[in-house]
Amino acid sequence: MAAFRDMEELCQGLLSLLGANHAAAQQRRLLGRYGQMVERLLETQDGAEQQLREILKAEKDVAQSLLDAKELASQGGAELQQIEAKLQKASEQDTHLQGSLTSCSTQLTRELEDLKEVEADLEKQEKEVDDDTTVTIPAAMYVAQLYHRISKIEWDYECEPGMVKGIHRGPSVAQPVHLDSTQLSAKFISDYLWRLVDTEW
Repeated sequence: MAAFRDMEELCQGLLSLLGANHAAAQQRRLLGRYGQMVERLLETQDGAEQQLREILKAEKDVAQSLLDAKELASQGGAELQQIEAKLQKASEQDTHLQGSLTSCSTQLTRELEDLKEVEADLEKQEKEVDDDTTVTIPAAMYVAQLYHRISKIEWDYECEPGMVKGIHRGPSVAQPVHLDSTQLSAKFISDYLWRLVDTEW
């Protein structure tokens, strides 16, 4: 503002100089002032241009910083989306695994209950077999001893399958018994053995 004020004063001085036809000294003084004013204007212009360049550089730096921040924010957003996607996938897998574990646990519980029922049935059958054996074995032993006393035959329990072997100890002589049940009928074998029994009491 001071530079424009000086220019206005200079113009008025030139006009008064021209109008009044003052001396050359005043003209030189005014011209000197005019030169100073132009120099000041040039300095002001240089300063303003320097400030403008600094402002433009600062704006450019700020704009670049904003672009960099925006790029970082974009990358961060992409990474955040990836993390959220991985988290969602992990959550779905966890839900699936929990469902599988629940199903397996239910199945194992059912199988355990079935095994307990089978175990209880086996214990019951074992008890029944023990009870039957307690009654049956003595009776079977009694019948076997009775047959032995009647028939006087000592059986060979270690003979081959399908063979009927033993020794009949009659009143006078011991007679071996050797019959093949694969070739002889059960009726024939029964009749043959009963014929060995002594009918004299």
